[in-house]
Formats: sequence, structure tokens, C-alpha cells
Amino acid sequence: MTRVQRGRGGWVISSRGMVGARVAVMLLAILAVAGCSSKKASAVNAPGPGSQLGEQNQNPSSLSQFQNGTLGGGANGPLSDIHFGYNDYTIQPQDDSVLRSNAQWLSAHPQSRVQVEGHCDERGSEDYNIALGAKRAQAAKDFLVTLGVSPGRISTISYGKELPLCTDHDESCWAQNRRDHFAVSQ
Repeated sequence: MTRVQRGRGGWVISSRGMVGARVAVMLLAILAVAGCSSKKASAVNAPGPGSQLGEQNQNPSSLSQFQNGTLGGGANGPLSDIHFGYNDYTIQPQDDSVLRSNAQWLSAHPQSRVQVEGHCDERGSEDYNIALGAKRAQAAKDFLVTLGVSPGRISTISYGKELPLCTDHDESCWAQNRRDHFAVSQ
């Protein structure tokens, strides 16, 4: 209870602040209970029942590779990664053929979708690297769209510097981490 001055009438004791706090706590409790779900989350990039996409044809996401302890383990799929210069998100001339090959594979497999993952090296803040990774992923998506891949089949995500392939602190390692990875799913 708090004391509140009511004009010339002097001070009165009000419990209005306590009621507001109680309502806020009750709303938070209701939201917490309503947010709980008994459904199991489906696995990301897992082929559905009856899927024809075999393990040898799948590029697992960097996150699932990280969770399985296989990130950077040389898992080869149908799509190849591209790399970027320091603090850059423009497609390099040497990556033109890689992206053309990726677009050809996607055109030959119209049931497949791809998630373009933007990655950065360890330098820079988390916020900066998330933004840079998003620009890198969007640049690759835009390039694939110009090659005829439907934009509805391509999604983008930025992992920034959170899922590095290499953890050494030198330029050759950082160059490996500045990449776009293409994770294929159905």
C-alpha cells in the first residue's frame, strides 16, 4: 500500500499499485502455462516419411552437424559452400561456377528446398556478425534466384560466428569460417 496525495484533501492510502502488480504476475503465469506444449518438435531438415532423399544426397544443416559433433567433418552433399572475403558479402568470381552447379542440382530436384546459412569468422561483435551473415546468405539466395531457382524454395538464416568450422586464431582458419553453407531438405 502506498500513500497518495489527493488534492487538498490530504493523503490517502491506496492499494492500486499492489493490484496492478498482482494482475501482472497473474498474466505472466497464464502466459507461461499457455506457452507450454506437449507436442514434440519435429527435427529440422529430417526427411519425411516415404522420402526419396537419401543420406548421401543431403547437406545437413550446420546446427545439426554441430549438435551431432560432426561439424567440419567433411560431410559432402550435393551442394557446395562458397566463401567470402573479410568484412564482405559480395559473391566472388570463383564462386560463380559453384552457385551455377548448385542451381543446376536444385533445378534437377524440384522437390528439394535449400536453406542458405550465412557464417562469419570470430572477429567483430555478435550483432555485427549476425547482420553480415544475413547479408551473405541473402546474396547467395539472390544469385540462385537469378539463375532460375524459385525464391519460395530458398530460405536464409545467419549463424554469425556461432558455428565455426575451424577454431584456430589465424587467417587461414578465419577464411574457412567466412562462408555460406547450403542445407538441403525436402
